[in-house]
Amino acid sequence: MSSEWMRRFRLFIQRFWQPTGACMTCMPGSWSNIASLAHWAVAFRTGLLTGLLAVLLTFTPAAKLYGNRYGNAALVAVLTAIGDTYAHSSHYRLPYVEHILTGAVSGLLALAASFLLEDRARRIRAAWTRVFG
Repeated sequence: MSSEWMRRFRLFIQRFWQPTGACMTCMPGSWSNIASLAHWAVAFRTGLLTGLLAVLLTFTPAAKLYGNRYGNAALVAVLTAIGDTYAHSSHYRLPYVEHILTGAVSGLLALAASFLLEDRARRIRAAWTRVFG
């Protein structure tokens, strides 16, 4: 597999778990329905659609945004909101509030991951060493 397709595969996996986790967090009753198969199906649909949109953007000039951590987080937030809108209707009283909230949480997860997981998780390893010696 070429390095470009490997990068796209890795991007898909990253853009799959962040929206899935955000969707599981923002959907009403998330913590009480954590074992619900229907709840997970909606979250997986959101993650799958967001991951596919992210890979499609790698073929456009917008792919440059993936190189900047803040541009990447903003792009992930927008793509997640779009993916969540198409995956299911809002469970909140106001339309689109859940989708925007899910997108914002996903963008924050992407930003946190960019800080924590860069350089082979250097910050996590340093904190682990400080705490456990």
